[in-house]
Amino acid sequence: MHTHTHTLLCPRWQECQNRRQAHSEKRERERERERERERERERERARERTRIYSGPRREGTQTKMECRENLVQWLSWILLLGGPLVCWLQLTTERRMLYGRYTKSEDRCLVNTKLVWMIQEVPSLLVPLLLLLSTESRAGVGRSLLLGTFCLHYFHRSFIYAWRTRGRPFPVHIAVKSFIFCGMNGLLQGHYQLHCAPSWQNPVRMAVGLLLFFAGLIINIHSDHLLRSLRKPGEVHYRIPRGGMFEFVSGANYFGEILEWFGYAVAVWSLPAAAFFLFTSCTIGPRAIHHHRFYQQQFKDYPQSRRALIPFLL
Repeated sequence: MHTHTHTLLCPRWQECQNRRQAHSEKRERERERERERERERERERARERTRIYSGPRREGTQTKMECRENLVQWLSWILLLGGPLVCWLQLTTERRMLYGRYTKSEDRCLVNTKLVWMIQEVPSLLVPLLLLLSTESRAGVGRSLLLGTFCLHYFHRSFIYAWRTRGRPFPVHIAVKSFIFCGMNGLLQGHYQLHCAPSWQNPVRMAVGLLLFFAGLIINIHSDHLLRSLRKPGEVHYRIPRGGMFEFVSGANYFGEILEWFGYAVAVWSLPAAAFFLFTSCTIGPRAIHHHRFYQQQFKDYPQSRRALIPFLL
């Protein structure tokens, strides 16, 4: 009797086991599909966050550009090595930047200074803007803001400063060199910020750097205004600049620009920004020293406490 009952129940028991296993496998597949849907929703949320912080992507108009690390390294090291070389040549030889008051009388290839300042400076504005508009950017709000400060400086130099300056005619060979440098540096800073820089930046360091940048920008613009006000249109003789940072240094406008790029380097915290700061300091710093010596030779009553470039130090 027992054997007969077991024989009848075994097929039914096996069938129940198969049904339970099939049901369990079905529930596992449903859970897996739900997990996959959740992962897809998370990816969509991440893409949405990227669109919010990086701005809208215009399909069909932007080219995908990867970070060219070798290009960034090469251009940065050109500035890092070239800056001290230029500084040494200006301070130890007569190979100073021969424009403005130092233009040689025998130099016949001169052009209008307003036009030259606009043409030679504008690549540093246009190249980053072209990269921003024509390529896919990985920069977030912070990096876009930092690149915006870079472009703000060169917008002022290319259009506002160039339009208001009243300098002497400008040597073409100096303008060509400046044009090449501005194009190269615009590519370096723009490409790094848009395609290479990490998305996260230290907020405290960024705030301090931006504060220094805008302080330097204000000093630079104010000092240029004081220099323009020293002479009326058509006058060629020099006067002692007074007011603002000129009470402390002879090259107040250069001090302001160096402070700008020091703040930019602190905020960005990258090799390209540091290289640009060093190169700028090495090229316009010696010019401030030459101006200081010029004023001391021209004016017997030139303030003895005034330094060349850095207040109380240099």
